[in-house]
Amino acid sequence: MASIKEIRTRIKSVDQTLKITNAMYLISSSKMRKARQQLNGVEPYFQKIQDTIADILYHSEEFHHPFMDTRPEKKPRTVGYIVITGDKGLAGAYNHNVLKLAEEKLAATENPVLFVIGQVGRAYFAGKNVDGEFLYTAQDPTVTRARDISETMVNLFLRGQLDEVHVIYTEMVNPVLMRPATYQLLPLTREQFSHKEPQYTAGQYNRQVVYVPSAHKVMDKIVPGYLKGVLFGCLVESFCSEQNARMTAMDSSTKNAREMIRTLSLEYNRARQTAITQEITEIVGGAQQKGGKVRPERHIQPALTLLVSADGSVLHRS
Repeated sequence: MASIKEIRTRIKSVDQTLKITNAMYLISSSKMRKARQQLNGVEPYFQKIQDTIADILYHSEEFHHPFMDTRPEKKPRTVGYIVITGDKGLAGAYNHNVLKLAEEKLAATENPVLFVIGQVGRAYFAGKNVDGEFLYTAQDPTVTRARDISETMVNLFLRGQLDEVHVIYTEMVNPVLMRPATYQLLPLTREQFSHKEPQYTAGQYNRQVVYVPSAHKVMDKIVPGYLKGVLFGCLVESFCSEQNARMTAMDSSTKNAREMIRTLSLEYNRARQTAITQEITEIVGGAQQKGGKVRPERHIQPALTLLVSADGSVLHRS
């Protein structure tokens, strides 16, 4: 059994760990709530852009645009993958799952190019075909960062350096379910845009939309905004998934720390009781040994009393 001092030291160590894990849980909770609020604030704007693109494609059956160029004749195709990972660990299987999906996509692609967001992903893919200038962190995603990334992807696609662009991120379905997912950014396809049924009055379409100077020019302007919104959503979803995974991991660690402290406290009390009992036993044993020692008896002769007369004769003896 460990000594009382060792148990006390271990309890203090576990208690410090418990404080850290509990603080990390609260911080992750605050970050996730803030990111969600930011996404909800800009979501209507990006949703309107998506609806506008859907309306243009719905009313233009033969519409062709450079952003929709599938380039079927080009082989092998150069495919860019934007992989969104975390900057830190301690988030359960969050990084492992998204990196596993990225490995599967890379294995199925003949000529891939990696664009990695997050320190964990850059360390994992070190030595592979990774764009070294694409240095973005996963912490605190912003619309500005999403715009910079989308502009880079658009330029590479329009110049023909990339034939496809996909983003690999973690989708937060609900607070319990988080799964890695893939979304195709470029080229755009009609299947990506679901068109809502227009309002009719007496059988006539009552909404007249005129795109000036043309639908093609409007697409030139709004598609980068759409891509910016998609990327921002992916960044926020991944960031929220990371924080939620870290919250779960830290909550589990906090519970385990509390259970460990409870077990160590019982062990500490048992050790104290054992030490106290041992001390009492030693004291009682020592007292008994000291008080029970038998000393040898000495036989003392009784005193002799003589009664002597004046002439020296013994008159009486007792």
